[in-house]
Amino acid sequence: MIVGGVAGGMSAATRLRRLDESAEIVVLERSGHVSFANCGLPYYVGGVITDRQALLLQTPASLKARFGLDVRVNSEVVAIDRAGKTVTVANLADGSRYTESYDALILAPGAAPFVPPIPGAERALTLRNIADVDAMAAAVADRPDRAAVIMGGGFIGVELAENLIHKGFEVTIVELAEQLLAPLDVEMAALVEKKLIANGVRVVTGASVTAIAEDSVTLSDGSTLAAGLVIAAIGVRPETTLAEAAGLELGERGGILVDEHQRTSDPAVFAVGDAVVKRDVISGAQALVPLAGPANRHGRLVADVIAGRAASAKPVLGTAVVGVFGLTAAATGWTEKRARAAGRAIRVIHTHPANHAGYYPGAEGLSLKLVVDAETDAVLGAQGAGGSGVDKRIDVIATAIRGGITASELADLELSYAPQFGSAKDPVNMLGYIAENLRDGLTDTIQWHELDAELARGVQLIDVRTPSEYAAGGIPGAINIPVDDLRDRLDEVADDVIVHCQVGLRGYLAARTLAQSGRRVRNLDGGYRTWARL
Repeated sequence: MIVGGVAGGMSAATRLRRLDESAEIVVLERSGHVSFANCGLPYYVGGVITDRQALLLQTPASLKARFGLDVRVNSEVVAIDRAGKTVTVANLADGSRYTESYDALILAPGAAPFVPPIPGAERALTLRNIADVDAMAAAVADRPDRAAVIMGGGFIGVELAENLIHKGFEVTIVELAEQLLAPLDVEMAALVEKKLIANGVRVVTGASVTAIAEDSVTLSDGSTLAAGLVIAAIGVRPETTLAEAAGLELGERGGILVDEHQRTSDPAVFAVGDAVVKRDVISGAQALVPLAGPANRHGRLVADVIAGRAASAKPVLGTAVVGVFGLTAAATGWTEKRARAAGRAIRVIHTHPANHAGYYPGAEGLSLKLVVDAETDAVLGAQGAGGSGVDKRIDVIATAIRGGITASELADLELSYAPQFGSAKDPVNMLGYIAENLRDGLTDTIQWHELDAELARGVQLIDVRTPSEYAAGGIPGAINIPVDDLRDRLDEVADDVIVHCQVGLRGYLAARTLAQSGRRVRNLDGGYRTWARL
């Protein structure tokens, strides 16, 4: 018996059928659809996906025909009798109720969008299933006033902002935190914010919606915004009502607690998907990661366990990606902020390479960030933003983390190369070279957010870019000594100095020159481009 017929639940059902032709498999889904492409919903709202049927990957009839599954939509499980091994099912079409027995029960209820308890909250639309997307598409088509407010600047909020712009709306994102996209550090999220603003989206951070009126919203600072359309994209919370009522154990983060085989505190009951507590790959701590990849993987795993195959869940990285007006932003593992909050000694690396060889037409800039354990050289996380190829690099690093490849060993990865796809020294390799230099003490760096304190202490800052670059904009207090002139102007350099260039390479060359002349020298990581983000 499977409760929930989308990613995790349907993966379990179809895998179990492939393993056991004799099993009786019943899938109970509260909504009117199963196996739909919920990650594609924002793009149907925006008209990028024009065929609604394309979102419906399977139907109860197709699943019956191909897999012999008994799939029942509009069927909500309202109670679990663990002692009797039965569930009570409410038929939402006619209001009747009935019971079904089970030998093994799989819970895949997902997560529910969070809507804050504020005046007028009933007017806020959410986007989680087909019924939601139908309601939102209708609202978008019917609104004569084209002002929209999106509460929340996470992945769904950002995707919806772009798609509503495509539909001719004036869009404002309101985010309580001081930045968009929590899986990114602030200087990386700033790239996404600038891209949104450049395409007409207004971004308000450090504020929340406190009331929703008929055609406006009120913010926590007392201001009001026109809002014919209001969308709640604040985040999701695990659907645990059924599990909690059945007495199943919950984790400290509120999700259903499971072991490495996805078993709950009842050996006959399994749970998968967004409602379930995962384990973080870096710390082993409990984590809620509402992503399709782990949901599908764990659904498959449960089928293996029920069929008697050896299988166990691996910790999660939380690798994710989003596209915004042609910009790609992606992340895996820990942010710098999270690592520092955990008290880890870390090294941080920023680079700004091209996505492929610069001499080949169409090269686009990337910004990559690597977070490294300073004691073990382990990769803790990575982030990227920019043109095409960001996702490729973050996926390589996610694989490296899973495989235990250290930051310095990224230099030795043999990655595919042709001028239109990459560089002979791929951006991932370059991160490895920098990590190796830091590990071996060949260079020392300072982060953009550490610079002000050092300058206040009187440390000299040298801009080693060209005079024209320096004149076009620089860091206050810096003196300009181009890297090519540095050897002839050593008498102008203090004993304790910070150097910087545009992105870091010339700064590294200057640092090596000065270090060999007896100076204490640090290179501003990521150069002027990283510093100038905020």
